[in-house]
Amino acid sequence: MKREEKASISIMKIICVTIILILVSGIGVMAVNTNLKDVKIILQNGYEMTALTAKTTVSEVLEENNIILDENQKTIPDLDSEVLSGQSIQITDKSYNEVQIAKISEEGVETSLEQLLQNYAPVTEKIVVEQVAIPYETITKNTTGSDTNGTNRVLQQGKDGLKEVTYKVKYQNEIEIEKTVISEVVLQEPVNKIVQVQKVTSRSASAARTSTTAVVNGETYKITAYCSCSKCCGKSTGRTASGTKATAGRTVAAPAKFAFGTKLNIGGHIYTVEDRGGAISGNRIDIYVNSHSAALQWGVKYLPVSVAN
Repeated sequence: MKREEKASISIMKIICVTIILILVSGIGVMAVNTNLKDVKIILQNGYEMTALTAKTTVSEVLEENNIILDENQKTIPDLDSEVLSGQSIQITDKSYNEVQIAKISEEGVETSLEQLLQNYAPVTEKIVVEQVAIPYETITKNTTGSDTNGTNRVLQQGKDGLKEVTYKVKYQNEIEIEKTVISEVVLQEPVNKIVQVQKVTSRSASAARTSTTAVVNGETYKITAYCSCSKCCGKSTGRTASGTKATAGRTVAAPAKFAFGTKLNIGGHIYTVEDRGGAISGNRIDIYVNSHSAALQWGVKYLPVSVAN
């Protein structure tokens, strides 16, 4: 009888231990399920994947999903950030622009995570080839001092040339942010316009010699701009060919037919001839400005030029 009682007690113990183990396992499974988080991972190529994880940091989630970053990649948020349920992890290039986000934070502007991520848009590069016109120059054939009367007339009509320019263009959010010239190929040379100016008779030659505007009175010149950088001058000393310091609003580089110190009225503004240039010949004048960006902004203009009184 005692043996039967002992066997019954042993069976009851086994049943109790089994029930306890089942309860403990169930609690453990419930705890694991409670800690699982639904996380979206967005790869740099735009591919999206959803992961169910119990990991706590971004780096752990990536490691769990066998995702290894290149040396030029980063994550948003960063690798040490805590992962929350429903959160997105974006893998992107380190060159993404963060300036706008910094400005938004400084100004305290309320914005969404989606708006912030737009400011991290990748910078893409494209090679763009464009055909650009090469403006022709107007060359004056001066016949002052001749004994033969005549009138101004065009000896040769001008015609713009054509060149093919290859640019490297950078875009962000499909907006052009930088454009750099890689190469230029001239497809067609420009044809200069040649104009014969009015001739002066011998009877009026003395009047011509006393006139201060007889040389280029009202003639149209090709006006460009330059600064003292190495791109414009090949040097950056700021010294002109005449020895003066180049000054914006005063200094111009003009052909040798204008002596240093000559005052020129260019489009209503008085400048002083103080510089020369290898490309400055014929009807072309270079106006000095303070910066390379100002020179680019000036571009090419065609303005009337006369020697000032």
